[in-house]
Amino acid sequence: MRKPETQRDSVVKLSQSNGSNFFSSGLRQKVDQLMNILWAGGVNNPMDSIEQLSYLIFLRLLSERDEQAALIEKNYQRIFSGSWARYAWGNFVTLTGNELFDTLRSAIEKLHELPGLTPTGRELFRNATLKIYDRPTLRAVVQVIAGMDLAPREGHDVKGDMYEYLLSKLSQSGTNGQFRTPRHIIDLIVALVNPQPGERICDPACGTAGFLISAYTHILRQHTQPADLARGIVDGQLLKQAQWDFLDRHAFTGFDNDANMVKIGILNLYLHQLERAKIEHHNPLTTTLRGQYPGPRYDVILANPPFAGRVQKESILADIALDTRDTELLFLKWFLDHLTDHGRAGVIVPNGVLFGSGRADRKVRELLLTTCELQAVIALPSGVFKPYSGVGTAILIFQKHPLTPPLSSKRTSEQTIARMAKPTTTGELSAGADSLSPPRGEGQGEGWTGATKEVWFYELTADGFTLDDKRTPTEANDIPDILAKWPNREEGPNSFRVPIEKIRDNRWYLMPGNYKPVRLDAVKHDPPDQILADVLKIEEEISARAKALQSMLTSTRK
Repeated sequence: MRKPETQRDSVVKLSQSNGSNFFSSGLRQKVDQLMNILWAGGVNNPMDSIEQLSYLIFLRLLSERDEQAALIEKNYQRIFSGSWARYAWGNFVTLTGNELFDTLRSAIEKLHELPGLTPTGRELFRNATLKIYDRPTLRAVVQVIAGMDLAPREGHDVKGDMYEYLLSKLSQSGTNGQFRTPRHIIDLIVALVNPQPGERICDPACGTAGFLISAYTHILRQHTQPADLARGIVDGQLLKQAQWDFLDRHAFTGFDNDANMVKIGILNLYLHQLERAKIEHHNPLTTTLRGQYPGPRYDVILANPPFAGRVQKESILADIALDTRDTELLFLKWFLDHLTDHGRAGVIVPNGVLFGSGRADRKVRELLLTTCELQAVIALPSGVFKPYSGVGTAILIFQKHPLTPPLSSKRTSEQTIARMAKPTTTGELSAGADSLSPPRGEGQGEGWTGATKEVWFYELTADGFTLDDKRTPTEANDIPDILAKWPNREEGPNSFRVPIEKIRDNRWYLMPGNYKPVRLDAVKHDPPDQILADVLKIEEEISARAKALQSMLTSTRK
């Protein structure tokens, strides 16, 4: 009998392969064909290409869903009816030239007004317009999308896989690639943080929403029948209805300050059945939500925030209370402020955060280690983000601890779902929506300090791909070792634990090289008299060969 796939197996597979078993080569060729058509037709920016394809794919899927619902539900009111009927996808397939361009541009620019469209759908088409100006190119793109086979395969929905493959073109192009974290690195972080049903999960710099989708898949995998996992199906059938409702409506929040990335993230979530996820065009470092800071808090934060820029000093929220303009430090402080009690985070930071000597650098490290349990620092090789960046980075895994011991994650998530489902007054609902920490007094005990006691360091030297610009698969891979050692924080050639006292005395530095143990291996030598005898024997051999060579040279001269 085949062994069911675990989360560890899944992450290891992803570190060895870039594709889904269900994602056919034919569909992959269609995506490549679309990008080539757009490039040849004058849409040369990969971001623009993916944005335009996002509009068209969404329009096709929305039209198909409308048609299917009309067949199934007797009293269903079609979305594309009346004056909107001309914008149904099927109409565009038969149009050509200016008529196609004008009708499709009108549809894209008006679709945010479509009755019945979800808030995320309206956000997707906010300020949208058609940028495929070459008419033959536009018709070719429409025809290719119309011919794509997006039907499920063996119970697996391939639309999400198709779109993720499309998004991989961002990193391959070297343009705007900073928005895309390698999928196997995302899944590694999610596996270490281990999000659960009933937890609010946030990525404040969500980009294409890869962390949110990975967290959703992780939860489904944990609640799928072993027999289905063995067949490669992840459906979450063991989840209760209340847990499904929470995942659908409350679990996922994402922000990004780039409007185009917000739209791409929305469609990525939509294609992974997360069309009600809360995704907003928002800069969390410069503006607040609901007029106060910190505002909503989250049980899980997963992020790879931008760390190459500096924010204008006058734009930074004063409540962040950190004297710096560096985005990486400001985001790390934001993470600390927005975790619920016992909340967990897995984030990527540049190495400068680990050893920076500035006042703000030291302050944020001290806050991290004294207000949270910093569980792990995983140093990543500098080639992980190639071809578009060679910066050295690290993964931080930490949990916020108040002066009370944590409840079990199962008990906490069940209480969260119950509180969200319970009818409340308007004020109580607002409080419940902003904070999912246990009610005051639950689980309190004596002597709980909440600060870090020791940190587990791991130096990841290989992630299953070469570390050059090509990033081709290779056998060298430390990810299975990380996952195996993580539960007990085991020490080994690449991993070690460091007590907080040593870190505190070293100005809160978190670079692994500052603490890596020097391993001295005993070497066994022969006794001195034996070594001397060996040296004399070698000298005798050298002398005999020299004499023989001299004799040969002398006889040659004669």
